[in-house]
Amino acid sequence: MQRIIILAAIAGLAGGAKAQEVDFYRGKTIIIQCHTGPGGGYDAYARALSRHLGRHIPGNPNVIVANQPGAGGLLAFNHSGRMAPRDGTFISLVGQGLMVHEPTGQPGLQVSLGDFNWLGNLAKSTFIAATWPRSRVKTLEDAKNQEVVMPSTGAGGTDSQLPAAYNALLGTRFKIVSGYDGGGQMNLSAERGETEGRSAWNWTNLKAVYPSDSKAGKFNILIQTGMSKEPELPHVPLLLDLVKGDAEKEPVARFLSTAVALNRTLAMPPGAPAARVAILRKALAQTIEDPAFLADAEKSGSEIIPMSGEETRIAIQQILATPKEVIERVKNVLGTTVK
Repeated sequence: MQRIIILAAIAGLAGGAKAQEVDFYRGKTIIIQCHTGPGGGYDAYARALSRHLGRHIPGNPNVIVANQPGAGGLLAFNHSGRMAPRDGTFISLVGQGLMVHEPTGQPGLQVSLGDFNWLGNLAKSTFIAATWPRSRVKTLEDAKNQEVVMPSTGAGGTDSQLPAAYNALLGTRFKIVSGYDGGGQMNLSAERGETEGRSAWNWTNLKAVYPSDSKAGKFNILIQTGMSKEPELPHVPLLLDLVKGDAEKEPVARFLSTAVALNRTLAMPPGAPAARVAILRKALAQTIEDPAFLADAEKSGSEIIPMSGEETRIAIQQILATPKEVIERVKNVLGTTVK
């Protein structure tokens, strides 16, 4: 009898703890940290998510976006890992370039990707390099014969890493100009003629921001990087295809292509309570199947090709476990951005 009473008490405590976790978010505000400034592709994803995520979390908390641009995502990621709340009220939309930055041992990262709690990935993607209609550089061959000025958010960004890789692997002449806050500013720089285009751009975002020009084929799409080509760009060369069979270059291209596929990953800081991580993983999974969210995302040009939290965690662990000899080749290729 005493044993039954003890077990019942334990079950009651467990049930109370579970109820407490479920009720935790009532009246709370969750912050989605975006590592770029307003107006770009990452910001569009964050804001679309903020409008719908709260409905799928017990207690229906308020969800807002906080922009924290700088250093290609390093500033925001370091803040998330070291100073952000760890109680389950803080989510980071992580800079894609950090999937390359950490394995190659580049400076500035104060926390590890492996320590974060991964909620999922909103979009597996292929990236393009494109120049504006007025640019003299119309093709990848043109980019090998003359300098192409491209904007970047900083050393931790894909828009710095990919052009450096193209220069080393393919002999292009991309010149990287850093310091822009995000996609919106980089687009404006090309519109004003400060730069000539974008070196790491999501094709869906380009179509959303410039629908008529992209439909008319006015942009010059030079190359694409990812695990497969965009269906609408069958004639644009894929980096993996261009180096296929090269024992030195192909492993580097495959590493970069895998890393950039993790396009819009979401994470909670190290030390977040496991129960709240589980709650937000479930909420995110429900949100990305919500017709209202999908319609909102489509309106802003935010393509949703999701990965679960566990799939995202495994993919990141695999990237971090890349063999040392491959990483050394990657570092050599990214020599213009690795200090």
